[in-house]
Amino acid sequence: MNKQSRPEEAVYPMRINKYLALKQHSTRRGADELIKNGQVLINGRPAVLGDKVEESDKVEVRFKGKQKPIDYVYYAYNKPRGIVTHSSQYGDTEIKHVVNIPGVFPMGRLDKDSTGLIILTNDGRITERLLSPEYEHDKEYLVTTKDKLRGNFKQKMEEGVQIEREKTKPAEIEIINDHTFKVILTEGKKHQIRRMCSALFQDVDDLKRIRIMNIELGNLGSGKTREIVGDELKTFLKSLGIQS
Repeated sequence: MNKQSRPEEAVYPMRINKYLALKQHSTRRGADELIKNGQVLINGRPAVLGDKVEESDKVEVRFKGKQKPIDYVYYAYNKPRGIVTHSSQYGDTEIKHVVNIPGVFPMGRLDKDSTGLIILTNDGRITERLLSPEYEHDKEYLVTTKDKLRGNFKQKMEEGVQIEREKTKPAEIEIINDHTFKVILTEGKKHQIRRMCSALFQDVDDLKRIRIMNIELGNLGSGKTREIVGDELKTFLKSLGIQS
């Protein structure tokens, strides 16, 4: 089900910081700094924050002095139950509070009660290509339900489930036993699996993400990290259309 990203199909007009990130000049945040410093030109004039460009526009980036290459890093993290990925409320513990890797941030979300694979990185280039609904990337989950799975559960999940005014895309389902199944999704609506199950009268007892594209959780311990390197990293970045 994996669909390789095609950055050349990006929709124009496009915000200048997104354009620079997709062209691998910098992250979006870094692009904003380049613009503030007057280092970005659009058709010969200095760009300003919020500018949009057409595909035919000439965009120049003028770096000052010798630029030190960014050392991008990528980690797989097994998020424990009770840890939040972003925007913690009072009393919550966020990933950044427990993972001591300077400069990295989580790609995507897992809700507080879910566990499993989160990719941590300092590479803002992959944000759009990994998380945008435009690109369909496999994410695999292991799910346990409180009650026995109904006889038509697999069929209904695979066909797509009506959630309020939207119907989810077809999913791949593997039944493990009466209470456990694996599901592969190519989209990431908020609390999607829990809401899909609820719509089919099944309550989720445990939910763990075990794979994002070719990155697998494997036997990584709860709360532990491992660096993503070598062929695993090359395959991951190639699938996102990024040169390593």
